[in-house]
Amino acid sequence: MRESDILIDKRIEVIGMGDALQHECTGPCIICGQDKKQGIMIISEFICEDCETEMVRTDVSDPKYPFFIHQMKQIIYKKNA
Repeated sequence: MRESDILIDKRIEVIGMGDALQHECTGPCIICGQDKKQGIMIISEFICEDCETEMVRTDVSDPKYPFFIHQMKQIIYKKNA
């Protein structure tokens, strides 16, 4: 195993959902649009750690809930396109 492979392996942690990975990368979050370094990848889309935490803690009666659902649907739509 090359040193670069080891470094990559140390930054990626599978969290049990097949296509979901704990990831260190830079990219726009599909929820907030900001470039962040920490978050998860679902299929091919990045969700920053801050948005992930906020979504998990959001109650279905919260006004933000429909927005989060809408943004998450974008992942499915892109996958099936």
